Order: sequence, then C-alpha cells, then structure tokens
Amino acid sequence: MSNPSTGASSKSKLGSSQPSETSFKRKRGVFQKDLQHMMYGFGDDPNPLPETVALVEDIVVEYVTDLAHKAQDIGSKRGKLSVEDFLYLIRKDLPKLNRCTELLSMQEELKQARKAFEVDEEKLGTLE
Repeated sequence: MSNPSTGASSKSKLGSSQPSETSFKRKRGVFQKDLQHMMYGFGDDPNPLPETVALVEDIVVEYVTDLAHKAQDIGSKRGKLSVEDFLYLIRKDLPKLNRCTELLSMQEELKQARKAFEVDEEKLGTLE
C-alpha cells in the first residue's frame, strides 16, 4: 500500500522541480565559456569536451534554479525575497556559508568605499 503513496509523492516532487523547465525555455550555452575557465581552474583540460561543459551547465542551472525556488518559498511567507533566505538554505554547508558571508562583507566594504569616494569628489568640486 505504501508504494502507490510514495510513487505519488515522488511524482509531486518531480512536478515541483520540473515546472521551471516547462514554463520557460532557457538559452543553452550562456555560461559555457565561464564554466570552461572554471573547470580548467579546478584541474580539467584547457579545452574540455562540449558535452561535459553542457552537462556541468545543466547541473549548475538546475541547482541555482532549485535554490532560488526554495528561497522564494521561504521568502513568500514574509512577502519578499532577501539574502537571508539564501543564507538560511545554505546554513548547513559551512564552506558555502563562509564564502557567501565573505562576499557579502566585501560587497558592503566596496559600497562604503564608493560612497566615501563620491563624497570626496563632491568636496573637491565645491573647493574649485
């Protein structure tokens, strides 16, 4: 008896992850050049097989899409999507979480530096 119910739940799980593919068609190969460079940086051949790059691209796009949908589900409870929703989803993967927090802090530092630079330019403009 449990087999039909598990089959239905697995179909519903498949259905929940698959609408992104049926609802819109994405361009293939958009990230291929970047992925080739990343793969080479991680020890692959300088010119990997196109099939390999396409497979990695499919995996990456599926992962990011799934993560965005999960974050959207979490954010819909509050009515908006925020960075904290993504951080919540990756909270158990410490390397990803640490890298994300590092990048967010660097982004904040760059924002403050740009703001300080703009203020300095405005002061120079008023002195002239």
